Amino acid sequence: MVKKVLLLGSGFVAKPTVDILSNTDGVEVTVACRTLEKAKELAGEKATAISVDVSKEEQLDAAVSDHDLVISLIPYIYHATVVKSAIKHKKNVVTTSYISPALKELEDQINEAGILVFNEIGLDPGLDHLYAVKTISEVHEAGGQIKSFISYCGGLVAPEDANNPLGYKFSWSARGVLLALRNSATFYKDGKKVDVDGPELMGYTTPYTIDGFTGKELVCYPNRDSTVFRDLYKIPEAETVIRGTLRFEGFPEFIKVLVDLGLLKDEETEVFSKPTGWNEALKEYLGAKSSSEEDLIAAIESKTTFADAAAKDKIIDGFKWFGLLSDKQTTPRGNPLDTLCALFESMLQLEKGERDLVLLQHKFGIVNKDGSEETRTSTLIDFGAPTGSGYSSMAKLVGTPCAVATQLILKDELPVKKGLVAPYSPEINNPIMKVLKDEYSISLEEKTL
Repeated sequence: MVKKVLLLGSGFVAKPTVDILSNTDGVEVTVACRTLEKAKELAGEKATAISVDVSKEEQLDAAVSDHDLVISLIPYIYHATVVKSAIKHKKNVVTTSYISPALKELEDQINEAGILVFNEIGLDPGLDHLYAVKTISEVHEAGGQIKSFISYCGGLVAPEDANNPLGYKFSWSARGVLLALRNSATFYKDGKKVDVDGPELMGYTTPYTIDGFTGKELVCYPNRDSTVFRDLYKIPEAETVIRGTLRFEGFPEFIKVLVDLGLLKDEETEVFSKPTGWNEALKEYLGAKSSSEEDLIAAIESKTTFADAAAKDKIIDGFKWFGLLSDKQTTPRGNPLDTLCALFESMLQLEKGERDLVLLQHKFGIVNKDGSEETRTSTLIDFGAPTGSGYSSMAKLVGTPCAVATQLILKDELPVKKGLVAPYSPEINNPIMKVLKDEYSISLEEKTL
């Protein structure tokens, strides 16, 4: 019997999901976007394309009711809308996003409808969970304890292609990347809870090294609320629990200045509602004496701090590289954040032949049953195909786990049949990990140091 899958979204990571499922025997895929042309482009020759606006209930209901399972790859803020429709029509749902408070509120209705809403099955979240739970379960089964769990992940660009002041290019939503930089962070360090406010986050970075990776220095910083993973990963004994982000050296310092200047704010501002030179926009926004380079630099210096003169020169040179101190025209989006996104999207895309890079590492501090101590790591270093010749690493590592989980649900080969679920148990994770490793060569390398 043919199973029909509805995929909502047309973003950076959807292509592998569409390709894998549309090449799966007994599965028909429909790609739905608000823009039909985008849907057609993503669908290719083996999938069907339709236009659906998820904010229009009748359109969404008509599409959901006609399929067996819905994959929601649209922004997470719309997942609850999709799940409400799925509850109504008793259809399963898969997402790559974290379980949000809005979804938690629907948990009872999900259970009553008898449907499965499977979340957090991409890269981060997704692959990170699979290999964290694997090691933690192995240690616990052997009578040991996890004393520290540290995990960092970064969607980056190959070092040779990191040829800009941020050392970064966007393999997914620029807005998503920049918004994440405003989040505060909470984690456990040596038994104490630590809180870092969003505006301070970029000042809370440390160098990080991954064996086997060379070419550019790495830095790490904590991300969101790591404390919940003491419960989610069932490691109440852990004194240190930190999950965070990897970037190349120089990125946090540049972003910190953007934060200090208020350029990551998304409040509507008249300055960024009309086309003008960036120098004029910053003159008005920062209250500079004039739009001259000298006065703009003085205004920047008045609102931020630099580690030293060399760091200041490097960041000011970066502002010049982006054209922020010149009469280069803005692409106005009504607020500083989105106007800056438009600039970054135009200047920081992977060029033809360039590659993205994903780095992911877990580090486990373990006390064994006999009292001996050891450190284990699980590490992924993955370069994408050169642009124009295949999948980016980010697309592959988000889209493939999503597709594999969907296949297993359609074949009824996961042990969980209903509820609001994420991959936090070996029973759920092991079948997914096996397919990812055996069929797609996607796995983390595990070492005892």
